[in-house]
Amino acid sequence: MIWTFIGIGAAALTTFAFVPQIIKATKTKCVEDFSLVTLLQLSLGVSLWVVYGVYLKNVVIIVANSVTLVSLIALLFFYFSFKKENK
Repeated sequence: MIWTFIGIGAAALTTFAFVPQIIKATKTKCVEDFSLVTLLQLSLGVSLWVVYGVYLKNVVIIVANSVTLVSLIALLFFYFSFKKENK
């Protein structure tokens, strides 16, 4: 039982880790601090976690990593959108 709560807590913390960055990017329209390589690497890794979660039929892994992937896609969108605006 405790391990389930630890897993959910870990999933929640990592799932929403990019929310502050998304908020900052939307307010400042500045993505100079973003590393494209890091965003792409994390997106690929999180995508693989989703696939692994589907294989295991583990809802916590699937949902947490799917939400994280959406956050990363948003950051990638901002990266390319704001990068063009600031040139």
